[in-house]
Amino acid sequence: MLHSRSLRAVLAAVAALPALLVPSVAYAAPQGPAAVQSPAAKNAQALKASCDGTGVQRFGPASVTGAIVGAVTHEGRGYVVTRGLKPPVLAEIDLTTRKTLRSVRLPDAPATGEAEGAWATAVTDGKVYVGTYPVPDLYRFDPATGGVEHLTSFGRSGGFVWSLAAAPDGKIYAGTYPDGRVHEYDPATGAVRDFGVLAAGERYVRSLAADDHTVYAGLLDKAKLVAIDRASGAVRELAAGGTGFGAVAEHGDRVLGASGNTLFDVRKDGSDGRAVDLGDLTLDMIGFAGDGTAYVSSRPQGAVYRYRTGDTALTEVGTPKLGEETRRLVVEGDTLRGFSGSGGMWTMDVRTGQAEFTDLIEAGLPTGSERPQSMLLDPGRTLYVGGHFSLTIRDLRSGEQRRIWLPGEPKDLVRRGDKVYAAIYPSGQIIEIDRRDRIRSLGYLGHGQQRPWDLEYDPRTDKLLVASAPLGANLKGALSVVDPDSGQMDVYVDVIPDQSLMSLSLDSRHGVVYLGGDVLGGGGAPPVKASASVAAFDLRSRKVLWQVDPVAGYRTFQDVKVHDGVLYGVYKRNASWFAMDLATRTITHQGPLPGYGELTVHRNRVFVSTFFGGGNAYELGTEAKLVATGLGDEWYTNPQLHFEPGSWNAWALAGRDLALIRLDPRCPALTIPPTQS
Repeated sequence: MLHSRSLRAVLAAVAALPALLVPSVAYAAPQGPAAVQSPAAKNAQALKASCDGTGVQRFGPASVTGAIVGAVTHEGRGYVVTRGLKPPVLAEIDLTTRKTLRSVRLPDAPATGEAEGAWATAVTDGKVYVGTYPVPDLYRFDPATGGVEHLTSFGRSGGFVWSLAAAPDGKIYAGTYPDGRVHEYDPATGAVRDFGVLAAGERYVRSLAADDHTVYAGLLDKAKLVAIDRASGAVRELAAGGTGFGAVAEHGDRVLGASGNTLFDVRKDGSDGRAVDLGDLTLDMIGFAGDGTAYVSSRPQGAVYRYRTGDTALTEVGTPKLGEETRRLVVEGDTLRGFSGSGGMWTMDVRTGQAEFTDLIEAGLPTGSERPQSMLLDPGRTLYVGGHFSLTIRDLRSGEQRRIWLPGEPKDLVRRGDKVYAAIYPSGQIIEIDRRDRIRSLGYLGHGQQRPWDLEYDPRTDKLLVASAPLGANLKGALSVVDPDSGQMDVYVDVIPDQSLMSLSLDSRHGVVYLGGDVLGGGGAPPVKASASVAAFDLRSRKVLWQVDPVAGYRTFQDVKVHDGVLYGVYKRNASWFAMDLATRTITHQGPLPGYGELTVHRNRVFVSTFFGGGNAYELGTEAKLVATGLGDEWYTNPQLHFEPGSWNAWALAGRDLALIRLDPRCPALTIPPTQS
């Protein structure tokens, strides 16, 4: 937490920094010619004094989270796994008192490394099973003893266990990424079985259900619902959707699977297939009552609906909390119980739709520092840090801070007057936050654009500009022009043909926005282009003026920035940078980087902050000049720098801490010491 006294001291130092850089050097009355200092000597002395300082001030965690991923219930207890904490916390909650009873941390797996969370949870034989990411490991927690143990790994670091299901005989089934497979774990023997490739090119088994004889798997890339014979391993296709199957459940002789805005309902033998159009909804979770009634939770509003085989539409039951995502939905007679991604738990009476919501942090869930999503500086007034389902707002004058709920992950933030706008994943929603922390939705980008990567404000037209990518097997991104007053959205899909958009940079003086593409789109569809493009888009005519591929074979931009007639670009998968003269569209300078991140212009200089390799900051000119190292690799999205006007001090991260860092390019490169444990 920020302390007002220390923060005020730092801000006072920031305000005085220009005087420190070029001061009037005090000295005794001259006794002779030898005592006189030249202006150059004075400046050199002042610069040395500035460069010899500590160079970094830390203010504790930049963003604190209570967000969860996996959740499950067992014998009057709820078990949830935190998101973004290292190591993850598994917490046990009394469902009657709504209080946290105890918690354990998942130990590191020596072979694969440190986990950050667990999307997948299941219960069998009184034990809780947990599948983690970004190491695809399986753990078991015994509520009777409080012990937790690592059981097995399904791959190397970078993988996910996306889904778990327990069969009636106690065997556990895990759906994994990036191999797109289902694995069987036998608790009785510890034996592991791999069912092999379910569909050529598939990477994600996003959802699972299991009965006595069959495992039902929802595939994301290939948008298939498949049945796997547990004995023989034979695979049958039950349904094919337009997008991936994110939720699957079975009851009696039927299987339900949610694919985009369609609910598929099919007999387990593959016959009597039905499809229900969900309109603008997508489904998070499916839970069955004993009589075969299904209850489903939806996005983006978070409403819950009822469905029975034969219904041609869903029937709305109620909304536990507007804008929430559901991580688990359990039917308990006339009561639904749900767990929300932001870190909440709720119950709903299905007869009345009345709901009660509990914040798990208030219930005693352990919190901790998370990897931030975004940052925004209102100089001299406020600093905003976006987290998972939250925004931390720090008053730079008083040092006070507060944390407010948001309906998702704010991938980027921008200021317009006294209001802040956020681009939200995974809904593709644009929201407005005023000085009283009131949230107003401007609406959803739609057109499959659920991953908004970059957001800028154009003061000339008073419009917001959004660069976005789709989800899943779709290559076509979009540029959206949004009216912040009316919410009117003009969405230009496929503005760079067959590429999603990762970044944009506005030249407001000429009314042109420059776009950086990605040939891989939302992932899962084979690219049809070999090189990522830059396009110039005229905001008056709403037309592309030109398009070029700056470096052949480089497929993904991370950021682009225009400054003084030059377009600077940073590539993601081929970590490097370039400077391109806009008049001739030729590259004048380029070079490698150890990682990727965002560009920023300050005092007529261009900087980039990168992660991977320990976290570095560079000034880009004729080469990449290192100005700081040791910032860490703890951004969730892309490393950013936010300079205080009139100084070389920038707000950034040092590890997961908020930090004010001196990035004076005239000084030797600053080495930031690691956080003291």
